[in-house]
Amino acid sequence: MIHLIRELLRPYRGQLVIILLAMLVETASSLASPWPLKVIIDNVVGSHKLPHVLDEIVSPMLEHGNKLRVAGLAALAFVLIALIGALASYIDNYYTESVGQWVANDLRLKTYHHLQRLSLGYYNTHETGTLLSTITTDIATIQSFASSSTLDILVDMLTIVSMLGLMFWLNWDFTLIALAVTPFMLFFISRFKKAVKKATHQVRKEQADIVAVVQQGLESMQAVKAFGREEMEQQALADVSHATVAAALKARRVKSMLSPIVTITVAFCTAIVLWRGAALILKEAMTVGALTVYLSYLSKFFKPVKDLATTTNAIAQAGVGVERIQAILETDAILPERPDAIEPGSVKGDITFEHVAFGYAADEPVLKDVNFTIEAGQLVGVVGPTGSGKSTVVSLIPRFYDVDKGSVKIDGRDVRDYKIHPLRDQVGYVLQDTVLFRGTILENIAFGRPNATRDEIVEAAKLANADEFIARMPKGYDTMVGERGSTLSGGQRQRIGIARVMVRNSPILLLDEPTAALDSESEKLVIEALERLMKGRTVITIAHRLSTIRDADKIIVISGGVVAESGNHDQLMALNGIYAELHRTQFDVAAAKA
Repeated sequence: MIHLIRELLRPYRGQLVIILLAMLVETASSLASPWPLKVIIDNVVGSHKLPHVLDEIVSPMLEHGNKLRVAGLAALAFVLIALIGALASYIDNYYTESVGQWVANDLRLKTYHHLQRLSLGYYNTHETGTLLSTITTDIATIQSFASSSTLDILVDMLTIVSMLGLMFWLNWDFTLIALAVTPFMLFFISRFKKAVKKATHQVRKEQADIVAVVQQGLESMQAVKAFGREEMEQQALADVSHATVAAALKARRVKSMLSPIVTITVAFCTAIVLWRGAALILKEAMTVGALTVYLSYLSKFFKPVKDLATTTNAIAQAGVGVERIQAILETDAILPERPDAIEPGSVKGDITFEHVAFGYAADEPVLKDVNFTIEAGQLVGVVGPTGSGKSTVVSLIPRFYDVDKGSVKIDGRDVRDYKIHPLRDQVGYVLQDTVLFRGTILENIAFGRPNATRDEIVEAAKLANADEFIARMPKGYDTMVGERGSTLSGGQRQRIGIARVMVRNSPILLLDEPTAALDSESEKLVIEALERLMKGRTVITIAHRLSTIRDADKIIVISGGVVAESGNHDQLMALNGIYAELHRTQFDVAAAKA
């Protein structure tokens, strides 16, 4: 944890020096604040001598009977000390907040950048709600600790040492009382830290569950309403919310024990000092002013001790946050890019799978020994039973995952020899349901190629049969789309998705049955757009409806983790194997419905 905090704070060393200096001035002001009162009590109201340094300044005035003048100077000194302390406090708070906000910003960006570099396999095993909770709640906790608690610890330790020195100078036996209690208190705090950390872990887990439930409910609102499951979703949130309340209250019970124990300890020590101090004053072995200053220091001495105890809570909470952040940052599910990786340039589109084996889990292989070759410009269909690995085959081409064995080659070269982002620039994707992002239609089409001009975007939209409906919208291409494109029909989203791939102009095109969920009218428009898009490209389409690949140059049948059959439609029908059975089943069902 300390290493991560140090790394985050390194760019802000200058601000931290200013904060530290301001805190030292605050500490000095706190140490000096009781002394004007001592002067008034002992030297203006009473007739005791001041410490030697002050006595040389004040005694001449007292000798001339100017006690009110001394009182005025003491009052003025009290105000000046307060002003200096207030100014230092302002500087401290301002720069502390500034550093805290920038540390949170840096950590947030660092974590999100790392998440974007992870392979898709990571997201198959981690809940989005937990990741969102880490990026928000945990980073906010680390921000608070990094910006204030780290320096507070140093200043509190310095304050304790300084006050001990002054307290020993004022009365050494009183100070031994406070000093004797402190080790026991620190021991209790160290034992207490483990319980706080355990309780905080549980709170963070329950908070992540809340985010996950709310996110799932909001993203699935249409399905929730369609099935009338609002009460069920409400109950799901109530369950995790109640669990969060219970965990938070349990954590608060643990944390709340600390303050009363410190308060009772302070009261106990103060009572002894009052009793002993009163006896010394009656014996004229101590002045009232000295006892006042000592009592002030005693209460302030335990404040940094108490602050250190509170900081223990902060350390425990920040420790939980750091562990969750480090769990992300230390994840090695990043697809490696070789140091000598090359730019693919503009590829022709030849694709080869050689003895490819792959599984999302080590003991559950999806592909066992897949071999096939696709020539540039070919239209190839990939079919097979549900769960046979069709989508997995397609995902290996742009390196969303790396193969466990064998190799995937483009233009005769292993895809792992290419730089990842330039490789993916050579591949266009059209899925069953196009994902649209928050923004305008223009920005969503340009997502395929951010540097595309407006004219290029409009031309791509025309080729995708999207220009017509876009032109009818209130602001045309500058119309904002709803979250995930909820304000557009399925056919409109698909045509925007095709326009996005059109403007990308990639030589390899991957299709995952983009017309499967469309009505006949939308399907006709999308198919026309796809036919334009596919010209001159290597096209691999995952086919759920076999009629869409009847004219494909090649059809690859995946079953049992291998290529079970390969050939064109007529050849596969003649084999009377898996493809023929799928074809008969599908068309018998269609005939029965007709």
